[in-house]
Amino acid sequence: MRRQIQIPRSNWQQKVEDVGLIFHSLEDGPYWDESASYVFTPNQIERLETVTNELHQMCLKAIDFVIENNRFADFAISQEIANVIIGQWEAEPPTVYGRFDFGYDGVSEPKLFEYNADTPTSLLEAAVVQWHWLQEVHKGADQFNSIWENLIEQWQWLVANQKLNSNTIFFASQDHWEDLMTVAVLRDTADQAGIETHSLLMEEIGWNEIAQEFRDLKEKPIQTIFKLYPWEFMVRDQFGQHAIKNLGKTQWIEPIWKMLLSNKALLAILWEMFPNHPNLLPTYLDSPRNLTQYVSKPILGREGSNVQVVSNYHKTSTDGPYQNEPRIFQEFYDQKTFGGNRPVIGSWVVGETSCGISIRETTEIVTDDLARFIPHLIGSY
Repeated sequence: MRRQIQIPRSNWQQKVEDVGLIFHSLEDGPYWDESASYVFTPNQIERLETVTNELHQMCLKAIDFVIENNRFADFAISQEIANVIIGQWEAEPPTVYGRFDFGYDGVSEPKLFEYNADTPTSLLEAAVVQWHWLQEVHKGADQFNSIWENLIEQWQWLVANQKLNSNTIFFASQDHWEDLMTVAVLRDTADQAGIETHSLLMEEIGWNEIAQEFRDLKEKPIQTIFKLYPWEFMVRDQFGQHAIKNLGKTQWIEPIWKMLLSNKALLAILWEMFPNHPNLLPTYLDSPRNLTQYVSKPILGREGSNVQVVSNYHKTSTDGPYQNEPRIFQEFYDQKTFGGNRPVIGSWVVGETSCGISIRETTEIVTDDLARFIPHLIGSY
């Protein structure tokens, strides 16, 4: 694994806009950054793929463990919501995708930072933009990226196996560029799978009191909907109780049991179940215990907010809205830098299959929502 300097394409801004990436620049530089790329060997890609598939299966086993041992309190989940999660886990509602975040240097084992299993973003960049970049800049080279094809196949599988309540799927998110672009990819792949789709914003979802059902702006009943909106937000919202009590009428993708996988308490559960696993970092719920270097994260934190790093060389903390959330304590991973940059590997799962990676990098210790997206390719060195 190495980072190589690239010359950005002429008029690259227009080229990425042409494939949907409208928000490609920050105030102090590019968000989509093709002035560099990461090169992986086939063996390194194979390792990431294998680890991703194994960890996904371990996470599914962790759901059974949490249910069997009633560990929902560790996730700050009430018994009422726990009962709903248990019912939905047994019902096997449809699921589409998720993204693991790894620390990896190409030499030692990949280490799991977290699993974004409910609302992972940067899907457009991962599935589409870096592929078009590869075709123009490194034509003939390969990339670990079958995300688009796997999404289409997953939608087709859900239809063929009668997992959907309706032949029409609504796609909803908040009015934010990152969310809108991610939902656009999911909707496009569903369209290609032959599914009728409609889009709307989360605030445009209406509740019909008489019919006791969710409807769109045209009063059409919503039977199946993909929502890029966290379940922990939904259950607290004004109409959250309606969503919970009407899961038979309105089917939400991702399903509510993803609340367990997207919660960082999962990392401590995994370490408890699989101690000393080579791809896990020691993680605890109550305190750092014997860790002298650690990262403290809110269990429902997002985008690097309210993270505290305690290590021999780095002591830092970030601001954010999650300061009152319960926390986990994860061993500090002393990340290798590449030209002063710290990459985080996003490893994508569609259905239950690893199918691609993406890379966000920053010069900071904590990766946040302003970290640059860097494309990758498979090569040798």
